Amino acid sequence: MTSTRPDRLAGILFDKDGTLVDFDRTWGPAAYAVMDILAGSDRARLEDLMAVSHYVEEERRFLPSSPLIAGSSAAYGPLWAKVLGRPAGPALYREMDSLFRQEGLRHLRPIGDPAAMARALVDAGYALGIATNDSEASARAQGEALGLTPHLTYVAGYDSGHGAKPEPGMVSAFAAHLGIAPDRLAMVGDSPYDLVAGSAAGAITIAVMSGPMGEAAREAMAPLADHVIASIGDLPALLDDIADGAQARSAGWQPGR
Repeated sequence: MTSTRPDRLAGILFDKDGTLVDFDRTWGPAAYAVMDILAGSDRARLEDLMAVSHYVEEERRFLPSSPLIAGSSAAYGPLWAKVLGRPAGPALYREMDSLFRQEGLRHLRPIGDPAAMARALVDAGYALGIATNDSEASARAQGEALGLTPHLTYVAGYDSGHGAKPEPGMVSAFAAHLGIAPDRLAMVGDSPYDLVAGSAAGAITIAVMSGPMGEAAREAMAPLADHVIASIGDLPALLDDIADGAQARSAGWQPGR
């Protein structure tokens, strides 16, 4: 996809896991700990949780088919509830979210230096936010641990009232929060869910190849994205290029002239 929008971007909305946070190194061990706690030392139950989660115990990671990679606890929670013999619903999901928040912080590993990147983008005049299918409380706790909190104007999780990705609600809410049109935003993420949500809201979409599938995600992601980069480390240069293109278009320059 090629963007022809004329205005300089004003806001950047980041997915969290796989974009700012190393998914495998953070959630691989964290999820194992959560499953072990909920299984209550019952090995058979733990194995069943790993099976429905498409989790590879020996490698402490999820298969690309795992419902946990892009989904919220409300999405995969019914699978866990069935294994655990517990009612599916908010009480269980809150318990899961609390455990994931605890273990996610314990094992948190960033991608690059998110705080330095965020500081540079804010200094360049961009407003920043996070939109994640993790819980809002977990997103805020990890943002604080990564040094992002001073640079964020908006944080939304699946439970913030805007819906979960791939629905566009989080992106639309960020635009409303800033008081700007959605086409002056960029949604940055490692999952098709991020790109579909961004496009549906009318935002520019930027795919990063830093998620659990790495470069193997390019084939699926590229058709959904306005731009594709390796990681957030390449984002400032891309935004400079987008701004330069917007400036040229506003001055009346067109390719071939």
